[in-house]
Amino acid sequence: MKSGTALTLELLKQKSDPAEIVVKLALRKALLGCKSVLDVGCGASPIMRQLGVSPLTGIEGYKPSVDQARKLNTHDEIIHGDARELDRHFRPKQFDACVALDVIEHLVKDDGIKLMRAMEKIAAKKAIFFTPSGFLPQRHAANDDLQEHLSGWEPSEMTGYGYNVTGLLGPKNLRGEYHAIKGRPRIWWGAVSLVGHFLQTRNHPEKAAAILCVKDLTGM
Repeated sequence: MKSGTALTLELLKQKSDPAEIVVKLALRKALLGCKSVLDVGCGASPIMRQLGVSPLTGIEGYKPSVDQARKLNTHDEIIHGDARELDRHFRPKQFDACVALDVIEHLVKDDGIKLMRAMEKIAAKKAIFFTPSGFLPQRHAANDDLQEHLSGWEPSEMTGYGYNVTGLLGPKNLRGEYHAIKGRPRIWWGAVSLVGHFLQTRNHPEKAAAILCVKDLTGM
């Protein structure tokens, strides 16, 4: 069973969904000036490697995904560990940036805030989250796969925590679980989603399917 991140990125890679390149460009921009990166809840996703990040460390709680990531060499180092216990594995300001892609929504609120604070402590320059805009219901695919959504994070909430928030993946009503396009044909609704991103939801993240939240830590 794949991790939530791996499944999400697999869906975004569908030729009928142009959102992948937009997400990658937004992440690349967010990581400007950062070299060493901790990828929290990384699964076996190659997206950070594809962005040219090095050195790249991942931490993942689902053992099958850890094994797959090591086999695929998606990261320079992979640690099997709980994202809620980052302080046990890493020291303050150990990385330029800490990134959590489709992770925080899998935690209850208190644990999500704990994760946020830990990432802000471990990162020297930036803390970055990619998550659904608000609560997106999502179920387990297997009892132990960590894919159920336990919380939702509103753009205004993340702004209150000091993050700069951008909408991604177009209007939220066009997508369902794992950010997958709901309408058919996918190629048409994928194009509609992309147009909606540039015309509206990029600057109105409360209406977007997902949000990219970036906090600059250099002045703290």
